[in-house]
Amino acid sequence: MDDKTAHPSAEPTAPPNPSQAAPSAPVSGKPPKFGVALIPLIAMALLLGVGYGVYKIKAQVLLVAAASITAFMGLLLGFKWKDMERGIVDSIHKAMPAILIMLSVGILVGAWMASGTIPMVIYYGLKLISPKFFLATACLVCSVVAVASGTSWGTIGTVGVAFIGIAMGLGIPLGPAAGAVVAGAYFGDKMSPLSDIPNLATVISGSNLFDHIKHMMWSAVPAWLAGLVIYFVVGLKYGAAAVQSDTLDLILGTLKSSFRFHILLLLPMAVIFYFAVAKKPTIPAMILSSLVAAALAVAVQKIPLTVVATAMNSGLPARTGVEVVDKLLAKGGMMSMMETQLIAFTAFAFGGIMQRTGCLAVILERVMKFTKHVWSLVLTTIGAAVLSAMITGSSYLSMILPADLLAPVFKKKNLAAKNLSRIIEESGAIIVPLIPWSMAGVYITGTLGVSTFSYLPWAFMNYLSVLMLAVFGFTKWTMSPRVREDETQPGS
Repeated sequence: MDDKTAHPSAEPTAPPNPSQAAPSAPVSGKPPKFGVALIPLIAMALLLGVGYGVYKIKAQVLLVAAASITAFMGLLLGFKWKDMERGIVDSIHKAMPAILIMLSVGILVGAWMASGTIPMVIYYGLKLISPKFFLATACLVCSVVAVASGTSWGTIGTVGVAFIGIAMGLGIPLGPAAGAVVAGAYFGDKMSPLSDIPNLATVISGSNLFDHIKHMMWSAVPAWLAGLVIYFVVGLKYGAAAVQSDTLDLILGTLKSSFRFHILLLLPMAVIFYFAVAKKPTIPAMILSSLVAAALAVAVQKIPLTVVATAMNSGLPARTGVEVVDKLLAKGGMMSMMETQLIAFTAFAFGGIMQRTGCLAVILERVMKFTKHVWSLVLTTIGAAVLSAMITGSSYLSMILPADLLAPVFKKKNLAAKNLSRIIEESGAIIVPLIPWSMAGVYITGTLGVSTFSYLPWAFMNYLSVLMLAVFGFTKWTMSPRVREDETQPGS
């Protein structure tokens, strides 16, 4: 899912995390003691743990409540509202370049859907299904579809459902089948520049999207390959029964009849890959790719320009008449980024007040005592991300909370921000679907009809990558040093 980003070097920008820069001294009021400084974090944990985890209240509202509590505490300490308001504005100002890229991603996905680029990738990905190697194929195809569409939930809810139907028809245990689907979907999600999970990880950590994705390959790809090997070996015992699935045939037939597939539809992807390899500015790349895709939508798919514009704004309108396919294609558009942006805005507001009142500086001073070595910093970050995932059940918040606290520590240790973004994504967002009470866990169980504890042991990629991160922390291998002040630029 979704659950974004490189900043162009041509755009002047400060690190997009409110706590990325060294916490500034309080402008007014008196510095809080450690116990008092913890009150906002405790309040946030309770609000998110109970409000979001139990009552399913929107995280944005709870973050506003946490920010309000922090502001009230700041007033009691003698801080002026104007100073705290300035902290909020400064934090959001630092995030604006990332917000622009989120909007660009929404436009891009909508255009790629309308042009047929994403539907074509999904179609040929599904054609790869091998009746002899079901588990490995399920993981591989879900990975391809998730990379192309940028959504793990969409992949699980469409292609994943088809694979579960196939597994039932073949007599393959549903636990392994669902585990392969989940691992593939989340691998593709976290490696896709179209997904909001890696984009948000880079925004809150102050790293570059493509640097972040390349850096994750050191842990994600080996974990994914190890899972494929296990699926291959285990899957052999299920025999070579012919794969038949009405759902799968329906998806393939509908995609084929609804879109014209042509090699030219790969041009929008080629534009993005060229700009990434050449380390060119990201926003122009996405806009150019979107324009190319829009032209292809009109020329190849014969879609009216007004419909293409709608797709770029709010997603591709349902057009196939087949619910399962329309659900898969109903992605993209600037409006699809709104919820992620609201979470980012409210989180930055909370962080801005924390920084302006000096609470963040006090907490970080204490945290630094437990992060004297690289290995202890990595383990602390992993633990914070996993704990946040278990408390909130949210892919977004499991990344935001540890990043907000630990970004300055990584900077002080002269470690690149992409180390932090890699750890919080793989220890937070990718662990969330393995937690039964999380939104992702509930969604997967309800969609696939398989309990979390049944598929958890088989989602190898999700937890093997975390173990690899711990190894990297102890060996310092792949723990890249910080090479420039603005790490949102390509090549940081």
